[in-house]
This record gives sequence, C-alpha cells and structure tokens, in this order.
Amino acid sequence: MEALSERNPRVVSAVKLHRGVARRKSGLFLAEGANSVAAALDTERVHELFYSVRAAEREHELVAGAIAQGVRATLVSERAAEQLGETVTPPGLVAVCRSVDIPLPQVLSAAPRMLAVPVEISDPGNAGTLIRVADAVGADGVVLAGDSVDPHNGKCVRACAGSLFHVPLARERDTDTVLAALREAGITVLATTARGEVDLDDAEEILRGPVAWLFGNEAHGLDPAVAERADHRIRIPIHGRAESLNLAAAAAICLYAGARVRYR
Repeated sequence: MEALSERNPRVVSAVKLHRGVARRKSGLFLAEGANSVAAALDTERVHELFYSVRAAEREHELVAGAIAQGVRATLVSERAAEQLGETVTPPGLVAVCRSVDIPLPQVLSAAPRMLAVPVEISDPGNAGTLIRVADAVGADGVVLAGDSVDPHNGKCVRACAGSLFHVPLARERDTDTVLAALREAGITVLATTARGEVDLDDAEEILRGPVAWLFGNEAHGLDPAVAERADHRIRIPIHGRAESLNLAAAAAICLYAGARVRYR
C-alpha cells in the first residue's frame, strides 16, 4: 500500500482542521494519539484514521480494530503524519472525528446528578484537564458556558486524554440561558468563590441532591454577578499560605467532594 503524501487532498483537508474555522464549517476535528483515538473508536465517532508506518507497528491492534469496525484507515508518509500532528514528536496516529458537543437540553434531559460548568474558560489545557477530572469523578456532563474555548481544539483534546468522548458535553454562549435551564431542571447551582458563605467541608447536605458547579475564568475568576445568581457560594478552605488555587485544581477538589457524597 502506497502512503499518501502531505500534498494529497484528503491530508490537506484534514490538516486544515487545526484551525477553528475549518472545524466549525465541517463539524469535524482531529484526535491525536492512541488514548484519544481508542476512545473515539469506542464511541464510533471516527470519520477517517490516518497512520504512519511507525504508528502501525506500535499500535497494530488499534489500526486493525478500526479497519474491522469499517473505518477508512489510511497509511500516510512520515511528513504527512508530522503535518497532521501538533505535538513536538507526533505519534503518527490521527483520527478525523465528528464533533462531540450536544445541545444543553439533551444533557439536562438525562436528569444529571452532578455537572461541571466552567464559565468563560479560555485555556484549552485547563478545559481538557477539567473534562478529564469530570470523567474521573463520574460527573454526568460538562457545560461550557459563555465565551469559552473550543473543546475540539487540539491542545484541549490531548489534555482530555480520551475523556472528551466519555462525558456528555454542551456549549452555550449565553450564561443566563445556562443558569435558567439549570434552575428549571431542578439542579442546585453552586458557585466556587474565595469568599463563599459555605465552606466546602460543611457542604455535604447541599451535595446530596443534583448540583451544577460553576467555575470561573482562569484570569478573573467567576463574575460576581454570575456568582450572586447561584443558590450557594462555596469556598475551598486553604490552610496554608497560598492565596488561591488554579482552575483545574479547584475543579478537581470540588468535583471529588461531590463524588464522595454521591458514591458513599
């Protein structure tokens, strides 16, 4: 089988998916590396798989599994694999996948018990880490509220390590719409703020019911006006001298606290 070069139209078209405008137009995105590709194949979201000779040797079962599933699997040159990948040392295994986000009402119709709702999250690495944490704690979904990063961004997909395909994900640019929908669904809205009136250690009773955790932007935190509209404002106790926690750390602590109550 002859490997496709970087000039092949299919490869050129896939490489364009590194840009947000091409992802929005096509409804497709790239998932790079064995973890992400395996998770994408499990959910049958793979449109096409590109692999290099070295990747085929290393991930033979994964490539064979994709072919058995009826996925179009295409051998590409090392140069094409480099262009398809975004990392310093590309793994040579890249799947073109269908977008994963679903409408907010669909997430809420499943009667979720715990949701992560980052508001105006802008860093793709943080977004991916948060989605991965939500997956790990057994959250029922992630809702990206406001002007947020594209979860199909390559850095975000890599940071998810496959979790992007495991957790229901919705995007809604209007934060007011998100808050109203959560309230209508009977979900208690919790804002994480440094000066919250409820200490996380004392929030067990609140965490017994369905909750949605609001997490603020990395640089500015949660807008005070949004925090005011939550049912409760929760603070994470800090016993050392650190002034605050970063977004991913705060989200992990809060979501694990919720999971501990839920799965006890």
